[in-house]
Order: sequence, then structure tokens, then C-alpha cells
Amino acid sequence: MRAIAIDANEHSGSGSLLDGMHRLRARVFAGRLSWQVKIEQGRERDEYDALDLTILAETDRGAVAGCPRLLPTTGPTMLSRTFPQLLPGGRLRAKSTMVVSSRFCVDRRGEGRGGRFLHDATLTIFERMIEWSMSNGLGEIATAANLRVKGILQRAGWPMRRLGSVEHIGDTMSVAGVLPADQASFDRVHPPGYRSDLRRLQCTAA
Repeated sequence: MRAIAIDANEHSGSGSLLDGMHRLRARVFAGRLSWQVKIEQGRERDEYDALDLTILAETDRGAVAGCPRLLPTTGPTMLSRTFPQLLPGGRLRAKSTMVVSSRFCVDRRGEGRGGRFLHDATLTIFERMIEWSMSNGLGEIATAANLRVKGILQRAGWPMRRLGSVEHIGDTMSVAGVLPADQASFDRVHPPGYRSDLRRLQCTAA
């Protein structure tokens, strides 16, 4: 298992990986979770994809095992525009040292489970998010999560500091919070056999 980071300027050269990501998102969000998302030809996309940095977990066989999307708080984000009810006053204060994560998902059919009974891809993505953020001078990652994902973060040793109240969104109870991107979190989350790819370290959030 390895993790790589691809920003919007590199999408044209990463077609097969990104196609696998959009197919995975369709299987997870529309198929497994029954969310009302837009699916075209078996792929899930939304208006934020053109702006994003994507982090992918890739198996040794070259399959996409999981992903999140990261966006700077200084621009439009799913958290602030789509789920403002999770935020105090309906707003997320823009900070140059914070990035927003959305569209996190993991293929449960992947490489199996690692430490703390979490999937290898989950731990790999968590550590890559922290590693990339630290490399770009970012210290916090804001996100919206359902209570199951909040529990996964806790088990991974990466607890979330809640921003607002728990709200019912669709069929799930969800909450917004902030995750630290620091060395202590990196050391706790570290999955066995993690391999980093730091070939790109720049982002519009930095």
C-alpha cells in the first residue's frame, strides 16, 4: 500500500487513478451509503473536483483503495457551502494554516485490516493527509464526518475536536470538527509498511 497526492493541475496525467477514484466514490456513496449524489457512467463527481488536491491510497496491484479530497479554507468547500448547519453560525473561518477534507472513502474489498482493526487504506490515507499538511505548513484539517467515521478517527489515535452540534443529514448523524496535523498525530496514526510518495509538495492552500 502506498499513498500519493495529485492536485488539480496534475489531473490530466493521472487519468486511470482518478477514474478509479470516481468509480470508488460511486460504489461507496451511492451504492453502500445510498447518498443522493450525481452518478454518470458509474462515476461520482461534483462541482468541487476541479479545485481539489486528491490523496489516493493505491494497492501494490495499482488499484485505488481509498481517497479524500483537500481544499483550502480560503475558497469554496463542501463543508462551508453544502453542510453549513454543522458549523457554528453556519460559517467556517478561513485560515491559511487549515485545509478542508471531504469525500473520504475506503474500498473495503482492499488489502485487509491493519492495526487497531482498521483497514490499511484508512491508516495510509490518514497519515498521508497529516504528512502532506505538515509539508505545506498546514496545522489543521477541518472535516464533516458521520459518527461512525468519528469513531474510526478515535480508534486511529487521531481524535477530532468538534466544531458544532451533531445534526441529522440524510440517513446519518454527522458532525464537523478539526483534526491536528502535527508530528504527534503522524506518529500515532502510522500504519505498518507505509510508503510515502512526496513527489509534489505544493498546493494553493500553502
